[in-house]
Amino acid sequence: MPHNNQAEKPTEELDGEQFMQRLAAFHEERGTTLEVAPRVHGKPIDLQKLYKITLEQGGYDEVTRTRGAWRQLGLAFNLTTSNAGVYAFTLKTVYYKNLAAFEIKDHHHKTPPPKDILEDLTARGGDLLTRTVESFRQAPAEDAEASAEEEVSTPNGNKMDIDEPGSGTGRSTRGLRQAPPQRVLFQPDVSSSRQTRTATSRGQSPQPTTSAPGNSYSVASQHSMPNSISNYEPRPPMPLTLRGVVTPANNSTRFYQQVAQSQVGQKRKAKDMTKPGCGYDGPNIYVRTLQALRSGIREEQDYALHHLVKISHERGDKFRFEAFPMLAEALGEYIRGITSEYYDIKWKVDYTESDKSINALDGLNGTPDLVQRLKSLVRIDVADELEPKGKSMHFEKVKEAGLTMRNLSLMEDNAKYLADMAEIRDTLTIVLSLPGDPRLVELRHYMLDVAEMVTRYWVMPENDPLYRILLDEINRSSDRGAILTSLRAICRISMNLKDNNNLLSVPITVVGKLASYLLLQDEELVGAALDFMYQYTAVPSNVAILLLHSSNPKYRLVPLMKELCRLLRHGEVEVQVKSILQQAIPDIPAETIPDVPDDLLRQLLQMDEPERSNTWLKCVFEEHKDSEITQIALWQAYQSRFTPFSNTALANAPGLLPAAEFIKNVSIIFENATAQVVNGTTSKFIIKGIRPRHTPIDTRRQPYLRCLWQPPSTTKPCNVFLPNPEDLYSHILTAHNGVARIPEGSSEDATGKFDPSSAHTIDPSIECHWSHCLRFTHGRPPLSRTKAHLAHHIKVHLPHHIKVHLPNNNTTSGKPKPPSSSNRTPATATYRFKPNTLGPHGAHDPRLLVGADGRTPLARTDIDDLGREAAYHTIVGTVPDGCAGAEESGEEYPEGGGDG
Repeated sequence: MPHNNQAEKPTEELDGEQFMQRLAAFHEERGTTLEVAPRVHGKPIDLQKLYKITLEQGGYDEVTRTRGAWRQLGLAFNLTTSNAGVYAFTLKTVYYKNLAAFEIKDHHHKTPPPKDILEDLTARGGDLLTRTVESFRQAPAEDAEASAEEEVSTPNGNKMDIDEPGSGTGRSTRGLRQAPPQRVLFQPDVSSSRQTRTATSRGQSPQPTTSAPGNSYSVASQHSMPNSISNYEPRPPMPLTLRGVVTPANNSTRFYQQVAQSQVGQKRKAKDMTKPGCGYDGPNIYVRTLQALRSGIREEQDYALHHLVKISHERGDKFRFEAFPMLAEALGEYIRGITSEYYDIKWKVDYTESDKSINALDGLNGTPDLVQRLKSLVRIDVADELEPKGKSMHFEKVKEAGLTMRNLSLMEDNAKYLADMAEIRDTLTIVLSLPGDPRLVELRHYMLDVAEMVTRYWVMPENDPLYRILLDEINRSSDRGAILTSLRAICRISMNLKDNNNLLSVPITVVGKLASYLLLQDEELVGAALDFMYQYTAVPSNVAILLLHSSNPKYRLVPLMKELCRLLRHGEVEVQVKSILQQAIPDIPAETIPDVPDDLLRQLLQMDEPERSNTWLKCVFEEHKDSEITQIALWQAYQSRFTPFSNTALANAPGLLPAAEFIKNVSIIFENATAQVVNGTTSKFIIKGIRPRHTPIDTRRQPYLRCLWQPPSTTKPCNVFLPNPEDLYSHILTAHNGVARIPEGSSEDATGKFDPSSAHTIDPSIECHWSHCLRFTHGRPPLSRTKAHLAHHIKVHLPHHIKVHLPNNNTTSGKPKPPSSSNRTPATATYRFKPNTLGPHGAHDPRLLVGADGRTPLARTDIDDLGREAAYHTIVGTVPDGCAGAEESGEEYPEGGGDG
């Protein structure tokens, strides 16, 4: 009985065990039998699942009224679509017997009908909710409405309707079109008396008729009959087929003819029993080929090998030796038979270890002296003439046998099977030891392929016959395929076993030959040779032998190490890796529009408009897609630059362009510049796509040089723009360091040159104030603080070579020594770097660059206060050629005293 808390729960919330407990309690209370694990077509039916699915579709009555609903419901239980009507009716019966009454009480909360009109009857019809004893007894035929699943005939499907007395048609139609009554074949009555059918009135008891089996009794008689009798439904009639039997009495001639024919057929069947197609199909093709190969009959063996080649090629992945005993033995015996073409011997396999004859092979452990036996055989003399057809055919069939074994050995199970047979190892040794006949080349390749597959399951000592034969194949063969397969077979020895493959007693000539293979452009052969060399050098004794013969040119072992090192780079791919030595300096825009140098201003004043304004724009502005400038600022800069010269003799044009025309020309000069209006609280008129230059350019588009000399007393550099390095050099010496030039009227060679009178005067206050330069700081010796040193040092801040006329302290004949041909150190010069030449900030000075080795500082870049590269690379090292004294005397700059 279910627990109290289970009884309070709705049925939908119960689990499987609780549902079955409640259902069992219901059937126990009702007095009916519950089928706990019903099955339909051998498949179990979950009653709870069936109950839920049926209720989701409206219940038993609704599913029964819907055509095909029980079939669809059966799909939830994986019932097949074939015979769907039968399975659907069986499923309906399961529900009817076990769940129909439970549904009425549990789901509809009504009292179910008694079991004698519900569970005790078949599952025909519906209307269980309205079924009562009175209504069901009065018209059982009318209420037994066929469901949609009763398309297939059922026991009740053949029940005929009851003929009511007084009915004009003899059957009730109930207002629906019904199928016509089933036709029954006429069956004669063989009884002595025959009862006739009489009409009866409505109140009389019905009489059984013999017109057709399956007629029901009247409704009136059912009230006094038990349910088992009233619900009795006889089986449907079965048609009876009658055939005449020939006997000696009715047809003696025909009878004896049939007897004679049957006796002849039995004799023929017994005589031709073993012939294919005469009553016995014979064995399948696999057994047929196996028995034919073992028969020893040449024609049968040819037939077998022809089909075995096809089977091994098409079905080799499923054709196993273990499923066909003696097949591997038969193939091996046939292959070994080729030896009789060269030697007068016929091999046999001995499993007793007692036969010591030369042609006896040890079938248990293999034949250790097989190579010696083969060498002792005398080859048959063959006449040099045309070969008979049978002999040529024998070679072809042996190759087919070898191909069959090779194809089947590619499957791992077959390879293991062959590895367990000692005679297969002897077969491989025999074939590979045969003379070098061109007709055996194909067979040798097949046997090498088999060896490659089975050696992984063998432990082969150094005196193993097959191991020696494989080494000899590598040493003497010139066939690439044979060498490659032999190398693979040796390298795979005991691969699938725990034992190590120790390559011992390898001839040094084999090692030398493999070393020469490393020079070839053959990846497959080089890979196999390297695999062999790897396993060979894993044995210490082999390494000693290799070193002992490495100096002998006969074995070609000298370049072995070189080639091994070269092969370390095999297959390398050159990849260019870009690394950032120093983060890029951000592009800082100019804050102001640069001034126009004097020489450029003189050129602009000689031009006519609009050429003058266009040239000015090109010299002081540049294109930049993300920058902008207001139109009023651009117009005011133009006005302020040229208005003071508009009415002077210096200007060629008397006036300026109108503002509208000037702004229009900006878009013409700069293709990506556009005039725009930025809407806001106050509209702003801008030119999008241009910005001021940091340094102006001349009419030839060459940039001017900015002077970055910044004495300690000032907050900004000089910022004077000069057109060339010579003018910048002269400006630094005269304007910032007070070096005077020789006035006019002096000697012709000295006029205009710098005055050397104070060039070598020591002045401790002399320093280089170029941007961030550290040349004369941090403990510079006083002897080097001269204007001559400063003049030579200034050259390293200039972009190009200039010819200066300051004297060195090395003079000859009273004349100053001319400077070097270049004020820049050549790129090929050798510098002497010192660890203390990295600047005052050490190796991590942000103003220093490093060399390709990532450690040696090479140069540095001067950065102006606006973040742009204003000066040029400065070599860090010894004094360049032409500087005073330091390089010639071998003196090196102390810490912080490099040229930058």
